[in-house]
Amino acid sequence: MSAQTQITAEYVDNVRFEVRTRGHRVLCDQPVNNGGDDGGMAPPEFLLASLAACAGYYALRYLSARGIPPAGLQVRVTAEKALQPARLASFDIDITAPELDPEQEDGLLRAVNACLIHNTLMHAPVIRTTILSPVAA
Repeated sequence: MSAQTQITAEYVDNVRFEVRTRGHRVLCDQPVNNGGDDGGMAPPEFLLASLAACAGYYALRYLSARGIPPAGLQVRVTAEKALQPARLASFDIDITAPELDPEQEDGLLRAVNACLIHNTLMHAPVIRTTILSPVAA
């Protein structure tokens, strides 16, 4: 991955956006009870998906490096919402893994907790917001 990652979310209709990077596209929408058509994951779900996939990747790398077959490896992430300001206030990462001894479990936890998304959430990044004018056609 390059030092800079770029994602573009372009308005489609209603409350849907097409999110693009590196030639990949996904649809972001809201649940019906939030004004959407439920045609895709909502932004908080993308965040949880990123954390789950990142944790899963680090878990896989740990298991593979030790010759442990990853059959049955699964990561579930849940979050609790909070208000003022509106945010996801806590995350729980549950890992289903092949049978491991206590030392391997500790190693797997260290590996998962070293994932990029986990570290980003643990150490608040700088976020700069700018308003740009549309490019004339």
